[in-house]
Amino acid sequence: MRLTVELINNSLSYLNPLKERELDLRGHKIPAIENLGVAKDQDAIDFTDNNISSISNFPFIPRLRSLLLARNRVSHIHPNLATSLPNLTTLVLTQNNVSELADLEPLRDLGRLTHLSLVENPVARKENYRLWVIWLLPTVRFLDFQKVKDPERKRATSLFGTWDEPSELASKIRGVKSRTFDVSSALLEAERTGAGAGGARQGQAGGENAIRVKLTEKERKRVEKMIREAKSLQDISRLEKELNEGRIPGGAFVGDEDEDEEEDKDVTMKG
Repeated sequence: MRLTVELINNSLSYLNPLKERELDLRGHKIPAIENLGVAKDQDAIDFTDNNISSISNFPFIPRLRSLLLARNRVSHIHPNLATSLPNLTTLVLTQNNVSELADLEPLRDLGRLTHLSLVENPVARKENYRLWVIWLLPTVRFLDFQKVKDPERKRATSLFGTWDEPSELASKIRGVKSRTFDVSSALLEAERTGAGAGGARQGQAGGENAIRVKLTEKERKRVEKMIREAKSLQDISRLEKELNEGRIPGGAFVGDEDEDEEEDKDVTMKG
């Protein structure tokens, strides 16, 4: 389900136990963050139990303090997240897909972040995970629901040095980042700049002058399936390039032959 203006306006907004104004967007299978400009005056947003893969596309929401994203598919954090959410203090990413220690670097700019959960993410199984997060995010006071202690901070500094003068180990870790592609956000961007399904098909045949594509619902689902089932980074890069160039990837395009099939079915049923 898309995160539409209608869905946001019809969702429950209430005072949570912390006396924060919270917007409840749990359990809608939302694939990507969008249209949050209409979610005014929220201190907290609950995206638990959705299909979000990237923490991105937030408008400027200076009031937002808590962001709950447990049980999603998050593998990517946008580098400019702190610009949109400058006062975020709590981020819950329990049971997501964050893989590499360096993938957490965008959180460093969240200067007010004090509570972070990465329980049951692949990154939490990495060697020196806890010390790395403590070193990377000096404002965090509770990591994975456990208080950060001073001896841990000292060990982290001893192991990784300083941000300006990192140790060899810290430099090595910072060099290993996931090669992620945010499917839903790419599709949203393609559609945002598109000119309708008919125009997209015309652009698809227009070579170098192709416009960005607007996908039908069936084409969107096919592209998402193709990316999820890609067997290599090269396959993902190819799909990403085609989308960015405004072309519907081969195998996802719903062409005239599909429409003819539907017409044949209608004729058969009427006969």
